[in-house]
Amino acid sequence: MKFSRQDFRQSIRQRRNQLSEGFQHQAGRDLCQQFLSLPEVKPAQHIALYLSADGEVDTMPLIEELWRSGKHVYLPVIHPFSKGHLLFLHYTKHSPMVLNKYQIAEPKLDQTQIIPAQSLDVICTPLVGFDSAGHRLGMGGGYYDRTLAPWFKTGQGPKPIGLAHDCQHVDALPIESWDIPLPKIVTPTKVWQW
Repeated sequence: MKFSRQDFRQSIRQRRNQLSEGFQHQAGRDLCQQFLSLPEVKPAQHIALYLSADGEVDTMPLIEELWRSGKHVYLPVIHPFSKGHLLFLHYTKHSPMVLNKYQIAEPKLDQTQIIPAQSLDVICTPLVGFDSAGHRLGMGGGYYDRTLAPWFKTGQGPKPIGLAHDCQHVDALPIESWDIPLPKIVTPTKVWQW
């Protein structure tokens, strides 16, 4: 039986939503340690992250550690008039937040806080699942595929890094022509590189 992308999404989301709160908390701390040891992170000053939702590995320990080390953190905001695209806004403890159409918290749109995606050093991408070849299965909106397309074509610009729980790995995913594979995915126990 061949599984569809939707089957994979449902199965993996169910798997990660069954993780206990204590496990989630520890996974977030472990992921933070793995991420901070990456060679591309040490010199990076402008790092795009995201706030965890729907059982995603907890990014708050990492965000707080990056703040402590004086790095700038940015969060994705759904572009108000360019359908399917993201903007990245500077994020601090005091950023006013709003819920987007998916009920995910994002910084309130303020043009003075926007950074062009090409000026970021690292873009951390959420994902539902990933496979042994670095293919990423997102939620299906294509936001990150569009954001990462220039990097995929030229190899220039911010370095994409996927973040996930170990249980989100599968051997092989069904892929589409527009899918952007990731060069690196970090889980609480491992750094996957291609």
